[in-house]
Amino acid sequence: MEINVRLEKEKDYRRVEELTRAAFGYPDRINRGQIGCPYEHWIVHELRHRDGIMALSLVAELEDGTIVGHIICSNAVVKKENLSLPVLNFGPLSVLPEYQRIGIGGKLIHAMIGRAKRLDYGAILFFGRPEYYPRFGFKEAEVYGIADAEGYNYPAFMAMELKEGYLQEVCGGRYFESDIYDDERNRKTVRAFDKEFTNG
Repeated sequence: MEINVRLEKEKDYRRVEELTRAAFGYPDRINRGQIGCPYEHWIVHELRHRDGIMALSLVAELEDGTIVGHIICSNAVVKKENLSLPVLNFGPLSVLPEYQRIGIGGKLIHAMIGRAKRLDYGAILFFGRPEYYPRFGFKEAEVYGIADAEGYNYPAFMAMELKEGYLQEVCGGRYFESDIYDDERNRKTVRAFDKEFTNG
């Protein structure tokens, strides 16, 4: 199967939101009572207007132009005392359910990492599945001496230096991502946005 990874275009926006919603199991998860509020597709929508990096918003498409996956990065920082070091956060990473587990997510991650290096970013930190992401070079953030905003470390909090030694000066610091990822804070807005979708 031939997969092309390219930059997201404005004409792709709604399709990307729909595939993100499907990738995370909506509306089936809602119908089964497993989740109360669709969220990831709203994050994608909002990141285009604040904190998102459109030069790192990539889609995976089939030969016929059908978009089957998406990844996006956003601005984040690691803070230590008076120092605030810019880093990347990434996510959501979305692949349509029928195209999962055949390597499309991996293609998007590799493309994102390569492009981030070419754009001169220094590091990526994010929260994700610790059994999946180390294959791409991610390590527990604790390796770099960085904790989350509350001062905690755990396997799902991961990091990768794109420039060797980039995180050294913030060893002992804490990571802060966009408040867009705060689902409790944004719940009312998310619910209103989801009503725009079929079965919303």
